Amino acid sequence: MRWIGVGYRRALDEWLQADPPEVTCLEITAEHFFDAGRRELRQLSEKYPVFVHGLGLSLGTPGPLDRKTLQKFARVAKLANAHWVSEHVAFTQTREVDLGHLNPIPLDRNSLHVVVEHALEVAERCQKKLILENITSDLRIDGELTETEFLNRLCEEAQCGLLLDVTNLFINSRNHQFDARAWLHELQPENITQLHVVGYSRRAGRWCDHHAEIIQDDLMELVADVLRYAPVEAIILERDARLEETTEISAELKRLQKVAVTDELSNCDR
Repeated sequence: MRWIGVGYRRALDEWLQADPPEVTCLEITAEHFFDAGRRELRQLSEKYPVFVHGLGLSLGTPGPLDRKTLQKFARVAKLANAHWVSEHVAFTQTREVDLGHLNPIPLDRNSLHVVVEHALEVAERCQKKLILENITSDLRIDGELTETEFLNRLCEEAQCGLLLDVTNLFINSRNHQFDARAWLHELQPENITQLHVVGYSRRAGRWCDHHAEIIQDDLMELVADVLRYAPVEAIILERDARLEETTEISAELKRLQKVAVTDELSNCDR
């Protein structure tokens, strides 16, 4: 049975205290607990399987990782008794400036070496399995490797897995005009450990992700395709807006559970 849950936000506390049965795991954003929340982390980890997700380690930046950030990240992973930890295939800072958002890296051997070395260091420091997430970007940077070649080699060389953000894949495929399912089938399926999903938005003719919308049917179909293709262990619904709509969030989780169960039953029949 796959775990299905939400990205934890404190605005969901009252709802979670009622023990909604559709929530079977939580994903914690590490940076939200860098300077406080020891007791809260312990309570959450006693109640749910917890995954710890990072935003600012900047694995794609050449040079050493920031010591303080890595130390805090590892502390959160330990306090939460994380089943695994995750970060992005991206960079968020240079040596001079914190850019404040996820940026794409060149898909070449130099970048691969940088991310592999940093991924190995994070896994070693946390003593947890590391999985890495694909991002959205308005820029499509060509390189020596395709994105899927890069991800496959990254998983092999860094001994890590993938956090496949299905919404990010869907959005990139629309904005950059490629076949999302063909892209998916270029990945080694055994590497795909966890999924992120939330409904997409459209602004000025572009697809984007504001972590706010209900999962659309075409996106849910792509989720189902991923579940048929890969041995996914967990699905996290990402919501950062309209968190007061817990009835809606609950319904989204139930839809995901239905898709996951239907896929498992169909696999048993094959």
